[in-house]
Amino acid sequence: MRKTRYAAAAMAAAAALTLSACGGGDDASSSGESGDAGGEVVRIGIKFDQPGLGYNEGGSYSGFDVDVAKYVANELGYSEDQIEFVESPSANRENMLANDQVDMIFATYSITDTRKETVAFAGPYFIAGQDLLVPTDSDITGPEDLEGKNLCSVTGSTSAQKIKDQYPGVQLVEQPGYAECVTAMGGGQIDAVTTDDIILAGLAAQEANAGKFKVVGNTFSEEKYGVGLPQDSDQCEDINAAITKMIDEGDWEEALTANTEGADYSYNEDLNPPEPDDCA
Repeated sequence: MRKTRYAAAAMAAAAALTLSACGGGDDASSSGESGDAGGEVVRIGIKFDQPGLGYNEGGSYSGFDVDVAKYVANELGYSEDQIEFVESPSANRENMLANDQVDMIFATYSITDTRKETVAFAGPYFIAGQDLLVPTDSDITGPEDLEGKNLCSVTGSTSAQKIKDQYPGVQLVEQPGYAECVTAMGGGQIDAVTTDDIILAGLAAQEANAGKFKVVGNTFSEEKYGVGLPQDSDQCEDINAAITKMIDEGDWEEALTANTEGADYSYNEDLNPPEPDDCA
């Protein structure tokens, strides 16, 4: 697949009606025709605070995770007005699945062996990598250039821990969220921000940040984003088939392009599009 430079389309906001009725995904039809789930509601966990991935702006949900979730739900038989998006913070995702608060999760949810002990995964639908966001005029090209510089990440994140473990000469500044990191970088207090590349691309693509920052494009980890499912779910194969169809028909690349506009970002074509095959 050709390498794509993401300056093609504006970030799309997609409206979703929040329904109060409860409905489980286990009984959903997998015929792929919209509305086949009848009156069922599918509760899908997403992030509400990650521009370009999962973002809630006054009840209007947008982002790549949201677009993939909508596509998959449609293939499972749910029309768009049968989707209930539920905020799923990183620390709560396993409990939300175990406690039947959501039917599935699309929330930059990396597939790991530890997480597989309590939840199941379909996917992956994207393979990200830890990277750096820097000012557009910065000459930083990777973590090896950060010696003695100020780098921002989020407290308790795997990204912050990796820096502590592998790059002890970096001055790590921890904030409660990546938006705070970007604000600090805009004010000149820090030199770079680190987390997964696609998250950084979403931050750079925000209207307020347009043209100010760039993703370095030198990843130093692999994060397989999967669809979190309850351990007793029987939908993994159908979800993987939906993701594969989205990739094959071009909708995957279109969604990724639209949601990273303005970030000067290219996905790692050695890893993406992925092969959704995780049903173990």
